[in-house]
Amino acid sequence: MPQQPSSISPLTTFLIVCIFVLALFPSLFVSIAWAPYNSLVDYTFPAAATRRSVLCTTPNICTAATATATAPTMSWFQKSLTLPTRSRGTYLVTDHINKELPEIKQYKTGLLNLFIQHTSCALSLNENWDQDVRADMTDALDRIVPEDKKGEGLYRHDAEGSDDMPAHVKSALVGASVTIPITNGRLATGTWQGVYFLEFRDVKHSRKVVATIQGEKL
Repeated sequence: MPQQPSSISPLTTFLIVCIFVLALFPSLFVSIAWAPYNSLVDYTFPAAATRRSVLCTTPNICTAATATATAPTMSWFQKSLTLPTRSRGTYLVTDHINKELPEIKQYKTGLLNLFIQHTSCALSLNENWDQDVRADMTDALDRIVPEDKKGEGLYRHDAEGSDDMPAHVKSALVGASVTIPITNGRLATGTWQGVYFLEFRDVKHSRKVVATIQGEKL
């Protein structure tokens, strides 16, 4: 009696094909299996809208950044300069600073930091018109931090003269640096503001200042 040819049902064929596809392409099976879940999550928790970039320039002008817009390039510059040699007193040195730093004119927006490299003098910003203010400043600091001219032991550190330790104290009180904004190539000081150099020693000394500029060039 002849044998009947065996037949495979369509369902069996489908399952065999699925097993082969799963074995050869497991990532495809995972993507198909997770598709309903991912669709539900996207529907329930929509993605946040893309934030637009904003480009800000001085003076306080902000616009939406375009594909061609670029952020301003920040530039650094540093040099050392020498202040005029002076004995004890308070001196206006704004013009000297501008003369020694022509690079200020190259900056649209920025900051100028002046740092004096000594411990018995100081830098400050104050009245630039009446010279009596500078004389009063020197006198006031002398009253606040007096010298021990009579040798009464007011200070322990007295090896360099009676004016030395008071000079250190005054330097600490006033400060060793000032920072001034730069706007359109000029120091943005107020109408009556100027840069003070305060020398606290009686004998003239050579004083060095490190000037650092950071900002956007014109």
